[in-house]
Amino acid sequence: MNEGQRASGSTAAGHPVRVRDKALMTPRGTPMAVPTAPLAAAIAAEWPDLPRGGKPDPRRLKLTRVAATALDLVGPQRTKVIDDLIAYAETELVCHRASAPPGLVARQDTLWQPLLDWVIARYDASLQVTRSVLAVEQPPATLARLRAAIEQLDEFRLAALSLAVTSAGSLVIGLALIAGRIDAAAAFEAAELDATYQIEQWGEDAEAAARRTEVRDDLETAARFVGLLAPG
Repeated sequence: MNEGQRASGSTAAGHPVRVRDKALMTPRGTPMAVPTAPLAAAIAAEWPDLPRGGKPDPRRLKLTRVAATALDLVGPQRTKVIDDLIAYAETELVCHRASAPPGLVARQDTLWQPLLDWVIARYDASLQVTRSVLAVEQPPATLARLRAAIEQLDEFRLAALSLAVTSAGSLVIGLALIAGRIDAAAAFEAAELDATYQIEQWGEDAEAAARRTEVRDDLETAARFVGLLAPG
């Protein structure tokens, strides 16, 4: 990060992000202030020097987008965000297992069951597994405990969780990533297990490869964002 791109000292509102000595604003005009200096510095570093009138590549602004989501969307719409996340638990990916072929069944059980065991140990929330094509109804008490756990997150961790869950298609995988139970590589492996198995059998096309790259990038961004929120 050059001298023109820096995060200023903390204030009562957090650590303001400054780019070329100007306060960075979210798309809705909210001052970009985040909980930690390392996160503020990392966001500022995403903004390159540009000629007058130039615009940054949105693909570079990964941490910026998560922070803006926290400030512009999660804060004002917290209940809706949590409702949307709980909806993933109601049709949880890692609870819907194949009945065949044996190789896929074994891989799902090996990768996914430890995550469900962790959810039980961490949140006292037991999710039901099915091998039927029909959805399984999850216990209301389990959904309530998962909701209670999510409600304890601040808007920044909630924004990171939302990115991870929507990318993985799984609340369990998202929670495990945000909590540090698994890293981004393991989250990608779990989220893309079925797709990876199909690719091994039939190959991969360009569209699928691009989608998987986006999933991997989003999971890595969510993990990095949460890591930068850690004190010190």
